[in-house]
Amino acid sequence: MKNNALNWIAWLLVVVGALNWGLVGLGSFLGGNWNLVNWILGSWPVVENLVYLLVGVAGVLFIFSGRCRTCMPKSSQGGSAPMA
Repeated sequence: MKNNALNWIAWLLVVVGALNWGLVGLGSFLGGNWNLVNWILGSWPVVENLVYLLVGVAGVLFIFSGRCRTCMPKSSQGGSAPMA
């Protein structure tokens, strides 16, 4: 991914989503509600759902635009990656 504002925001949203899901999972093991997005934005359910939607869109952006430097061919070489 190129380093621009959209990719930086997407990266930040993916990190927020990953940390939130980690805390939700840990909280469920320890008997608590550790959903930080809900805790911060719980009084604004529309904004909370928008954050969840943006985290999902950011994850999809990473799936389809990320390139591994060692396993993906360079764009100047053309063609596609070999099938394993």
